[in-house]
Amino acid sequence: MRLTYPTALVLQALLDGHHHGFDIMEATGLPSGTVYPILRRLDSEGCVRARWEKEGVARKEQRPPRRYYELTAGGRHLAGEAKARALAMAHAGKRLLVESEG
Repeated sequence: MRLTYPTALVLQALLDGHHHGFDIMEATGLPSGTVYPILRRLDSEGCVRARWEKEGVARKEQRPPRRYYELTAGGRHLAGEAKARALAMAHAGKRLLVESEG
């Protein structure tokens, strides 16, 4: 799987406990046209499991049913990989800044 910056943001949002599309959009600042294709790709690659909430819950709250996403073991591993890459990039950037000042 190609691990892009937006994909890493979605994975982190899922790790942080955001489980439906609109909640993930709010957490990441990404538009729906970015979040939902990423979620579909993560689902098709086995990194997330998706399920629809019970219709009665949505009806009680007078809204359409939400689709909830949960990381699988593979998705948690991928999220850890994304976090490690981001930290490595941050350290490399910091090193470049320090070297350019000296």
